[in-house]
Amino acid sequence: MSEPVTLGLFVAFAAGLLSFLSPCVLPLVPSYIGFLTGMSLPEVSTRRRTALVHALLFVLGFSLVFVLLGASATALGRALNYYQHWLQRIGGVLIILFGLVCLGVVRLGFLTQERRVQLEHKPVGYLGSALVGMAFGAGWTPCIGPVLGAILGLAATSHDLGRGMLLLGSYSAGLAVPFLLAAVALEAFLDWFQRFRRYLPWVMRVSGVLLIFVGVLMATGEFTRLAGWLQQFTPEVLREQI
Repeated sequence: MSEPVTLGLFVAFAAGLLSFLSPCVLPLVPSYIGFLTGMSLPEVSTRRRTALVHALLFVLGFSLVFVLLGASATALGRALNYYQHWLQRIGGVLIILFGLVCLGVVRLGFLTQERRVQLEHKPVGYLGSALVGMAFGAGWTPCIGPVLGAILGLAATSHDLGRGMLLLGSYSAGLAVPFLLAAVALEAFLDWFQRFRRYLPWVMRVSGVLLIFVGVLMATGEFTRLAGWLQQFTPEVLREQI
């Protein structure tokens, strides 16, 4: 794997985790779990295996959509390969813009409007959970839109289709892992959330700072250099696997 993508996997996973912690997603997690399973919160706590299966299908649904978006972004980047140098610079500027949106410095209407498919009633069965996950991934919520857009911009600078898809897979994992943990330990999640909710405004600020940092590195051409420096700390066995 090329050096920028190795660093990009870490950035994408961190972005996915910050998306989960965002004010648009985190408070709604119990509602999502109840909607997917059709059970009350006390029932979810006693039927953890069922809740986990529904949650797994849900995250597979939105992960599929995100990975396909990553493939599309990479394919576009490859089509513009001759302009790769400028594409990376322009992508960096766009990521900085997305960071400013997260910080509230800049407001973009198309990123602050709900575009997720609305489902009043979940389709029946386990397949329904996968379909709901795909519906979730098909639209951008006000909080994850700028972050997701930034990772797609990062994928567009990748030369290899598989690597671009892997970036969005890493983003999906950052969003999916804590959701699965919440599904199997809902009571513990609710207790933790009560303590963490005071820090929700800082999540968007941290997201904005992270995106601006990555954007500056890309726009100045330093992203590859930093990735190369970090590459020496990656074990050889792990590098061969990724």
